[in-house]
Amino acid sequence: MAGALERQCGIGWRHPHHEELLQRLPPLPFIEVHSENHFGAGGAARALLLQAREHYPLSLHGVGLGLGSVAGVDPDHLDQLAALVEACEPVRVSDHACFARVPGLGGFQHAADLLPIAFDEASLQRLCQAVQQVQERLCRPIAVENLSAYLGWAQPGLAEPEFFNELTRRSGCSLLLDLNNLMVNALNRGEPHALLACQDWVDRIRPGSVAEIHLAGHSQPIDGLVIDDHGSAVSEAVWALYRHTCRRLGPVPCLIEWDTELPPLDTLLAQAQRADREGALA
Repeated sequence: MAGALERQCGIGWRHPHHEELLQRLPPLPFIEVHSENHFGAGGAARALLLQAREHYPLSLHGVGLGLGSVAGVDPDHLDQLAALVEACEPVRVSDHACFARVPGLGGFQHAADLLPIAFDEASLQRLCQAVQQVQERLCRPIAVENLSAYLGWAQPGLAEPEFFNELTRRSGCSLLLDLNNLMVNALNRGEPHALLACQDWVDRIRPGSVAEIHLAGHSQPIDGLVIDDHGSAVSEAVWALYRHTCRRLGPVPCLIEWDTELPPLDTLLAQAQRADREGALA
């Protein structure tokens, strides 16, 4: 009899599925939550998270550190993240290569969005410094995610894969490789062969530097920007890119990221099972 399929792919655990997941306890290698949703030291959200932690390893994925911000890392935000990490002992902690905070009247203004940074030496140094600050506070390495971005910076700099290679080398962090973000960016740039462009991006990443892969859906209107909305199943083009990535990088933990227009839990589980099969066949 053939051995059981190794499970590499988890799911994002979102509010509509909280109760059902804990009732059914389907086999999953991990679940991911957004860190900031659980910053409260007590209350129902933290209690529910700790209950889930009894059954599943947790991956904490943040959206608020703004690691590339000239203003630096918000110390209060970092303190709350450190307390959450200590409470639930996650298998991974991640955030984004973006800026989000700028100086403002009476303090700082937060964009409430993940804004792209320039891929130049100044941004790299700033990002490395912030990543090292976070890692020292958390006493662990973190993973940093590549963005989907709808604008860019005009000045010349490093190619994006080389930028992340340098970041992981200099800071000791790892890369959270979002394949849907790569595809969205390639489509919005008007790449004539978007899949090949994304495969080339992956091929330029240092083996061993990727800690997790994200898979998600995007919306593709007939005329206009492709939107990274995490509101649908993974596209066939992204599945093809995932197979290529598995061949290139080997087994890496992976996540189905679905945040809007949430489907039934079984749909998420089916997507995760497909990722396990695709990874095994790559």
